[in-house]
Amino acid sequence: MWGGRTGALLRVRGLWPPGVLGRRPLSCSAASLAGNSSPQCWNCGGPGSPMRGDGFFCPQCRALQPPDPTRDYFSLLDCNRAFRVDTAKLQTRYQELQRLVHPDFFSQRSQTEKDFSEKHSTLVNDAYKTLLAPLSRGLYLLKLHGVEIPEGTDYEMDRQFLMEIMEINEKLAEAQSEAAMKEIESIVRAKQKELTDNVSRAFEQDDLEKAKEMLTKMRYFSNVEEKIKLKKIPF
Repeated sequence: MWGGRTGALLRVRGLWPPGVLGRRPLSCSAASLAGNSSPQCWNCGGPGSPMRGDGFFCPQCRALQPPDPTRDYFSLLDCNRAFRVDTAKLQTRYQELQRLVHPDFFSQRSQTEKDFSEKHSTLVNDAYKTLLAPLSRGLYLLKLHGVEIPEGTDYEMDRQFLMEIMEINEKLAEAQSEAAMKEIESIVRAKQKELTDNVSRAFEQDDLEKAKEMLTKMRYFSNVEEKIKLKKIPF
């Protein structure tokens, strides 16, 4: 897919998940991280072979290869491309990958591999944080379907919902006690759970428009949650 000068730049800048010489390979699903088409090894020129070994290293010289810029976060963390994810499995996979790609394991390797390791580690961190939280996971899943919600838009929110958010914000501004803060937190937490369930059903029914609406509402409540964190002080 990538050829000529563009392909060369991508290989040099590197976006393909790694590992360490002599370390135990990942289990059954590790090979899936290698990508569908593997370029020649930057170090020895040998052909890549994503179906062999751990998929992060050249099967000939074991040099760390660059990350795949076309691989999505779900594939990277070995999850089905769906809104519902097993967060325990997600955490296990994250830890497994970081044990394989963390820069600490490449301190004695070539500068190229050090750079690739940094890219891999950052990619794994970003993927984990994105898929762990329901809101960011849902927005990312929408993006993979070609749908995005621009920041700073109300996405034609109904007046009743906007009034609800306004009232919660007013209560938060007036809250002067720990009990008042906890009450608001409880309300927002319940709203987010309800919306999360609605988003899940929308994706299961392939109703992207409904998922977009629910995620937009979740983003409003997420902003309230941030305000709560900022306002929290010892009472």
